[in-house]
Amino acid sequence: MRTTNLARTLREPAELVAEGLAPAATLPALERVAARYAVAITPALVELIDTADPEDPIARQFVPTAAELDAQPGENADPIGDHPHSPVPGIVHRYPDRVLFKLVHVCAVYCRFCFRREMVGPGKENALSDSAYRAAIDYIRAHSEIWEVILTGGDPLMLSPRRMSEIMADLAAIDHVKIIRLHTRVPVADPARISDEMVAALKVEGATTWVALHANHARELTTTARAACARLVDAGIPMVSQSVLLRGVNDNITALSDLMRAFVECRIKPYYLHHGDLAQGTAHLRTTLAHGQELMRQLRGRVSGMCQPDYVIDIPGGAGKSPVGPNYVSVAQNTAGDAREAGAETRYRIVDYCGDVHLYPPET
Repeated sequence: MRTTNLARTLREPAELVAEGLAPAATLPALERVAARYAVAITPALVELIDTADPEDPIARQFVPTAAELDAQPGENADPIGDHPHSPVPGIVHRYPDRVLFKLVHVCAVYCRFCFRREMVGPGKENALSDSAYRAAIDYIRAHSEIWEVILTGGDPLMLSPRRMSEIMADLAAIDHVKIIRLHTRVPVADPARISDEMVAALKVEGATTWVALHANHARELTTTARAACARLVDAGIPMVSQSVLLRGVNDNITALSDLMRAFVECRIKPYYLHHGDLAQGTAHLRTTLAHGQELMRQLRGRVSGMCQPDYVIDIPGGAGKSPVGPNYVSVAQNTAGDAREAGAETRYRIVDYCGDVHLYPPET
């Protein structure tokens, strides 16, 4: 694991080369990548990268590569279909009882697999204008079916505690908004931002705050990251996790098990394991769906039930998430003939985590 005295975020390909994170020969290609997609690696994450390992799982998530210039068929700039479900700027209303509220378009660190990579970073609008923000709040207020508001972006915890406090108060003042959920990488990317002031800003009268932490490898949950999460949980803010299944990062059962256990150790309930979205230039980091299903089958038999996330895919075009974990149950033939015939008891074939088949109800 690398150690460094670096005190600032790396943003330029030349800085990555100087720090030993990328070969000098790749600089021209990385400059082309950086001209299109944002680059930022915080000191906390630079410290985790093992420059002696060409397949380091932390580097694969954050260090750009020339493979990002190779768009594949089916990849597009809005892979999960935010745009068709955006009634006003900053709002995505895909599901009846909740909305995404995209406050900012900047992050502490930029993931190479990001599904919003065309919309965030330098050269893009940093945050909603005051008028757009008010219009988004008015939209939420006008739609009484909205029970949950999910703050995303970008990363909402890039905002100051003062601004976060104002936003939380605005949302909590809407009677039908009962849950405010924040999606963030900040506790692992820049743990110092989770200050006492930030934690206080997230607690609000009138609504319950949840924080969803994005991490993909157990090494991201360092001592300082765990302390940042503990400040949130100790303050009464429950946490869940979201991760992306990534080739060469967590696409083996050991890495995936270690990650889910690390979440639970931090009092973070594993929530979503996302199949990689069809964002442009990300094919080198995607796995197959069949491989993901097999990993979930192995995870079920290997680790505690508390460590089980839902394996989901965001259907391209905006139809939303669908669980895509392995199916353990199918209709079986029974001794009376086809179980689906009228009057016959349905018997099921159930496959356990070892792959053994059992009939339910059992044959007598």
